Amino acid sequence: MPFINSRVSVTMTKSQEESLKDKLGKAISIIPGKSEKWLMIEFADGCNLYFQGNNSEPAAFIEVKVFGSIPDSCLDELTGAICDIYETELQVKKERVYVKYEEVDKWGWNGGNF
Repeated sequence: MPFINSRVSVTMTKSQEESLKDKLGKAISIIPGKSEKWLMIEFADGCNLYFQGNNSEPAAFIEVKVFGSIPDSCLDELTGAICDIYETELQVKKERVYVKYEEVDKWGWNGGNF
């Protein structure tokens, strides 16, 4: 049950959004037991993001929430993949991307809880 919340300062086209969705869907499988089948993604574009005191260049803040734990061994690989995706698709330089991870032990779905 992963959720990726994507906030970017640039405006995205539908084609870029679709490509991001597909690539994030593949990248989430870096975490053992996670797949696109259960992935939910939110895209917010055109956000007024300031990084290092300015908003003169594109920036992104990505939150990855996962039911259960994320092995530490996966974090560098997933962060690298996410940064590569946003740099390739939206020209947001890797050094202007923050990725936040959150492990969640309570998660509801379909009228119940895991």
